[in-house]
Amino acid sequence: MCQPDSVPTSDCTTPICVLGLGLIGGSVLRAAVAAGRRAWGYNRSPRVVDDAVGDGFDASTDLVAALRRAESERALVVVAVPMPAVDTVLSAIAEHAPNTTVTDVVSIKAEVAAAVAAHGLSGRFVGGHPMAGTAESGWSAGTADLFRDAVWVVAVDDGTNPDAWLQVADLALDCGAVVVPAESREHDAAVARISHLPHILAEALALSGAAGGDLALGLAAGSFRDGTRVAGTAPALVDAMCEGNGPALLTALDETLDVLNAAREQLAAGSTRELTRAGHEARRRYEQRQRHPIEGVVPGDDGWLTKMRDAGRRGEVWTR
Repeated sequence: MCQPDSVPTSDCTTPICVLGLGLIGGSVLRAAVAAGRRAWGYNRSPRVVDDAVGDGFDASTDLVAALRRAESERALVVVAVPMPAVDTVLSAIAEHAPNTTVTDVVSIKAEVAAAVAAHGLSGRFVGGHPMAGTAESGWSAGTADLFRDAVWVVAVDDGTNPDAWLQVADLALDCGAVVVPAESREHDAAVARISHLPHILAEALALSGAAGGDLALGLAAGSFRDGTRVAGTAPALVDAMCEGNGPALLTALDETLDVLNAAREQLAAGSTRELTRAGHEARRRYEQRQRHPIEGVVPGDDGWLTKMRDAGRRGEVWTR
């Protein structure tokens, strides 16, 4: 639950205005309310809003009213729309809620930060990305527990306002996540490898299975199911993620193609030992990682952004 005195200058009583009530935005609204926050949401779809209201949440299709309320109550505005809709939402924020702190939950950070700067909102903006989700989408797929023990990236770009950073970090913590600080471009390079590339590989694996016909699909079990899970995500959402992070994803994809080509050559020579042992060791490294808390860093102190970035690179987390 919200703890107002948990970190310096933070204000856990800040209300939350969520723009976009899909899987992630809807889960943010649910989790914020469950943590004791005052929160309301906007979605352009009347059906989604009706479902949210029917579940007992404060939601509407009136973006201007939601933002004017956010401005009046000094709410933290959470942009939770797909990347193609971000610019339109930022225009509305600049017009109707220019003095609010703004964050987002979009899976790419540098492009969002550039759009925010173009609308003159950088002074109170802190990018965010909760590393959580399912192959499902929409309000009905959301849950207040989606972020429980998940990592939530909170950006530490040059010029980040420390009070705004703490507001965003506090929201992530109230939603049950742990916070990893990262610079936006470093974030994008990292998620290209561990989030966006897996979508490409899942789609390719699904196509390979389907090419084997009904027999192959009838024999498919756990490894195929798990390897293709995210191929069940709505294609438009995958397009927005992958296309929006194109340069970083191309680098990761090229490196992976090199690995696969080398594996093909090794298999043609009668061995898969190099690939399997290297892959097994990489998986073990992932499984054995531990989360250590960030210590000795106070947002706003000299050099805090550099220290936060270094801590994030080490995999350390900001917690209460």
